[in-house]
Amino acid sequence: MNTGFRGVIAVDGPSGSGKSSVCREVARTLGLRYLDTGAMYRAVTWAALDRGLDLTDQPAVAALSRSLVLDIATDPALPRIAVDGVDVTAAIRQTRISENVSAIATNLDVRADLIARQRALIEEKGAGVVAEGRDITTVVAPDADVRLLLTADENARIARRARELHGNDDAASLAATHAQIATRDARDSTVVDFLVAADGVVEIDTSPLTFEQVVSAVLRVVSETAGAPAR
Repeated sequence: MNTGFRGVIAVDGPSGSGKSSVCREVARTLGLRYLDTGAMYRAVTWAALDRGLDLTDQPAVAALSRSLVLDIATDPALPRIAVDGVDVTAAIRQTRISENVSAIATNLDVRADLIARQRALIEEKGAGVVAEGRDITTVVAPDADVRLLLTADENARIARRARELHGNDDAASLAATHAQIATRDARDSTVVDFLVAADGVVEIDTSPLTFEQVVSAVLRVVSETAGAPAR
């Protein structure tokens, strides 16, 4: 559905809140581009590990980040990311990336580089965008037409993430996922607050909602805020 809306929808939220799949569907429904900013941090993580860098060597990692050519496809039906011509769309979802990405996301010089790139992508002419991450509503695009924070209680987040990472939510998967989420959230929260809605940001608790209900809730906020038709 092409609604004619060509603004910016900024969405933040912690892991397991459902923001990625929801944002892709909202972008598809409204005929907008989709930008997963977290994939950019994962791509830098992949590159640093691929080159054998010490992730605690922040200047070296930041220099690498600035040197990389990141090619990001923003079609919500087929989001892709390549690093220096290498398609890493699948590779950046590996466990080793998830376990190390916080070292990249908390590197302030890397953040500065990627935030500048994200702003440039968002500001591209001719089409609106749904951009999602952890600091989109407050840092990357604080003047977005619509600003949302998707949250969920811890149990819902862990179960969703376990199914995404492990294909099920049995006890072992839940335990492993809980440890990963807790560690990453604690590290990332040292540089950005993605658990509390800033002024002017609409919060949606996705815990009791189905995927379709969350999409509808987001579209309703977009309709009420920016005039795009709700589904």
